[in-house]
Amino acid sequence: MAAATGAAWTTAWVIGASSGLGREIARQLAARGVSVAASARRADALEVLTRDSGGAIRPYPLDIVDTSAVRAVADRIEQDLGTPDLVVQAAAVWHPFRLDDVSADSFERSMQVNYLGSVNVVAAVLPRMRQADRGTIALIASVAGYRGLPKAAIYAPTKAALISLAECLHTELDGSGVSVRIVNPGFIATPMTARNDFPMPFLMQPDEAARRTIDGLAGRGFETAYPRRFVAVLKLMRLLPYSLYFPIIRKLVSRR
Repeated sequence: MAAATGAAWTTAWVIGASSGLGREIARQLAARGVSVAASARRADALEVLTRDSGGAIRPYPLDIVDTSAVRAVADRIEQDLGTPDLVVQAAAVWHPFRLDDVSADSFERSMQVNYLGSVNVVAAVLPRMRQADRGTIALIASVAGYRGLPKAAIYAPTKAALISLAECLHTELDGSGVSVRIVNPGFIATPMTARNDFPMPFLMQPDEAARRTIDGLAGRGFETAYPRRFVAVLKLMRLLPYSLYFPIIRKLVSRR
């Protein structure tokens, strides 16, 4: 189903829309004529986003860790807008890993939000999309999910799990009108990455990352990944045996 403006979708639900990439995706989809439902924990930020969009974006505050709340919001959106053509799950948390401050709580929180929260979203919307025989679920993972990287022991495994989940579901849904897609960005200048105390190669601005995400999802490919040069390097490293991979990583870390 296409919007009158020529956008690939009529309705979309963007989760994690209070800031960063999710906010910019919601804003750009609305600018393309898509009716957008926006969710995040920060209701005040959603209200600002709604006001700035002139009402094209509707706010639905939500903590995706709460399974019943995700289902309830999915019900409200279906009543207000119908079953979304596109669901983008961009909500995430980032905790830098430090050897001198290992906290199981950080690992648990990261998995609850980044992975299990995404599972809650999939569980709430997939049956509706299958019944309608249409729709796309886009999970925002990360190039950090390709292979283990320094300082990413809390974050990267959750994104690797998301990539695997999307691969499994994409195969299961093959031939239907419903698809699950994966988005693997590199570093984006957001409040989350502003906490990083290390160089971030190929750092992108949220507006450009959102544009690449939307354009990629409008196509047919399973994965949307950017920036291309960074992705190419990391995918090449993913092919290396450990005997080569670990020495390269040690050299990169020693240069910082």
